[in-house]
Amino acid sequence: MTLEEFVTAFADEFDETPAESFAPATVYKDLDEWGSLTALSIIALAMEGFGKKITGADLRSVDTIEDLYNLIQTK
Repeated sequence: MTLEEFVTAFADEFDETPAESFAPATVYKDLDEWGSLTALSIIALAMEGFGKKITGADLRSVDTIEDLYNLIQTK
């Protein structure tokens, strides 16, 4: 999965946030819709899209969607 594909898949996990709000440099924790259920969806996305397991601590350790993508790549 490329970074662009990851950003699109990441955006798909949000119901109310407009797709144009998402870019590699987006600080996802600043999005109004970000919360524990969305975090669980992103953890599932990492497993399904990359076969990689990430944790809540991993999500808290990075800021942007690109940072998260890069973290998943190193797992």
